[in-house]
Amino acid sequence: MHSDPSPESPTGQAPEPVPAPGLPGAPGVPGGHSLQVAVSDTLKRGTPGRVPFSVEFMPPRDDAAEARLWSAAEAFHDLGASFVSVTYGAGGSSRQRTERVAGKLARKPLTTLLHMTLVGHTGEEIRAILREFASLGLTNLLALRGDPPGDPLGEWQGIEGGLVHAIDLIRLIRSLPECADFDIGIASFPEGHYRAASLEDDTRHTVEKLRAGASYSITQMFFNVEHYLRLRDRLAAFDPVDGAKPVIPGLMPITSLRSVRRQVELSGCELPREMEDLFTRVAAGDERKNAAAIRKVGIEVTTRMAERLIAEGAPDLHFMTMNNVRATQEVLHNLGMAPAYGPGLGQDAVR
Repeated sequence: MHSDPSPESPTGQAPEPVPAPGLPGAPGVPGGHSLQVAVSDTLKRGTPGRVPFSVEFMPPRDDAAEARLWSAAEAFHDLGASFVSVTYGAGGSSRQRTERVAGKLARKPLTTLLHMTLVGHTGEEIRAILREFASLGLTNLLALRGDPPGDPLGEWQGIEGGLVHAIDLIRLIRSLPECADFDIGIASFPEGHYRAASLEDDTRHTVEKLRAGASYSITQMFFNVEHYLRLRDRLAAFDPVDGAKPVIPGLMPITSLRSVRRQVELSGCELPREMEDLFTRVAAGDERKNAAAIRKVGIEVTTRMAERLIAEGAPDLHFMTMNNVRATQEVLHNLGMAPAYGPGLGQDAVR
């Protein structure tokens, strides 16, 4: 998940309006549709677990992937996810699918956060998309500049009539009467945005987006908890009010060395040397033969990270699931927040 460092359906069918059961007296949105629970409000609610947890989904690319997504959504609903987020797709190419999936998730009901990027859209197109979201009651938005198509770490290429920075999107949302009730989140970067001149520069731009109207941030994935803690510290030190807004850590359960290398390549985040050495020892020169051992250690490492984050007061644990349940549920089980995953267990154990 990248944003900029500067201030800044397959069928094509529209999803049905989103009801919001359990929200008596909630103000309406255009068209008379009720609001969802705001993501920032989910962080203030009590939770049966040690801390709220949430999950990220990707829009499915085919029928088999869609079936897996709905199975995962059922499981995480039953496990008590505080909210789910839906990515926008590379280059914004899957907007209709994102919208359709988000609408269906929200009707489960699951508090649903849509990723929204600037990639490939003019300002007028973005206004139309935002009004459509508002009319459907999809009022939780993660405001992102987005990744350059085909190269997440490449140079940003804007389009004529488009917006340039995530802060421009936040200001646009706040200027539209139809979007007055939107709850906005942003991306934050424990190791600093790869385009930022310095950590101080990254901190300033992040706080500017919070001041512009964002209520919280979700971090890019990381493998060193100290980076998360220093991010939280420097935001609060820069602005004790807006900089103290919730910083939700983004975690991807480690299941293979290939997936770790891929995420490091895509995000530019650091894999700590001691962690790299640990996995190298476990792989013992044959990653395929020792895949089960690598996965076991990866889940243990992710669990230790989550334990530290809970102890340090993280407001929520946001798991990047790749639309799979098992790895995240194994971590949650290790934390005492979910039943064990396995035949006869999994979501059936919490129904």
